[in-house]
Amino acid sequence: MAGLNKSVPLPTEIKLHQKSRVLEIAFADGAIFRLPCEFLRVYSPSAEVRGHGPGQEVLQTGKKDVEISRIEPVGQYAVQLHFSDGHDTGIYSWDLLYDYGMRQDEMWRHYLRRMEEAGASREPPKGKA
Repeated sequence: MAGLNKSVPLPTEIKLHQKSRVLEIAFADGAIFRLPCEFLRVYSPSAEVRGHGPGQEVLQTGKKDVEISRIEPVGQYAVQLHFSDGHDTGIYSWDLLYDYGMRQDEMWRHYLRRMEEAGASREPPKGKA
């Protein structure tokens, strides 16, 4: 895993809003990002989601209602997010979270386009939460 980028500010506060399913992160430069749990889940940095190289990403479907059930610090550089669907292998570095915050709109549009092309749904399968 890459080390911390010295130009990226450190987070000053991380809040999980359970009702709205949003992780709010404030950084030392004053930036505040509100990242939905679904967004963080479908863009998990884990090998299970990203694959082991370019073009090997696995499209995550049915994650609209996913929640973050637990947040664990990983050293001084990241957090590990535990999701309500059992996924918990992604390590979210401060660099990654800042980058996601900066590119959230573009990344979300890309995800929705991929879902549409695949004929897939954000809705969870019937009978599953």
